[in-house]
Amino acid sequence: MRSPLPPVLGSLLWLFLAPGSVAVLVPWMISDWQLQPPFFAFAGSRWLGWFLMFLGVPVLLEAFARFALYGRGTPAPYMLTERLVITGSYRYVRNPMYVAIVSAVIGQALLLGQSILLMYALVLWGGFHACVVWYEEPSLRRRFGEQYEPYRAAVRRWWPRTSPWPGSTIA
Repeated sequence: MRSPLPPVLGSLLWLFLAPGSVAVLVPWMISDWQLQPPFFAFAGSRWLGWFLMFLGVPVLLEAFARFALYGRGTPAPYMLTERLVITGSYRYVRNPMYVAIVSAVIGQALLLGQSILLMYALVLWGGFHACVVWYEEPSLRRRFGEQYEPYRAAVRRWWPRTSPWPGSTIA
């Protein structure tokens, strides 16, 4: 088992490179973070935007920490986890990082009233979906086989469960 320091540093680097780019840099480049009138003239959409952004950030950070500290690896392909990460937010949804990133982008769209960011969120989710279906899930099946299958069957890809999956009792 590797030391926790390389996975922690690798995860921090990947956090800034990947989610930092797609959830912060690209939305800023697309929208210049300019405030437009709220969608359907409903000011409550801005509050929903704040909610989605601030809901997504802690989920993203917790998922990254789980990869580094529990899985002893990173979400990046250069340092895969040693263990299948099915604890914490992964007990509710199989892809909490992607859900959190898309949530943050949709939140920015609602907060700023920028429909272009909603379109970007849809494209982003499509890219994540393709990556999960064609690369990540087959890779997890090969690497973790019998441990992954019951998890995959019980925990949905994108829509969180209302209660934690009991198959993993580690917090």
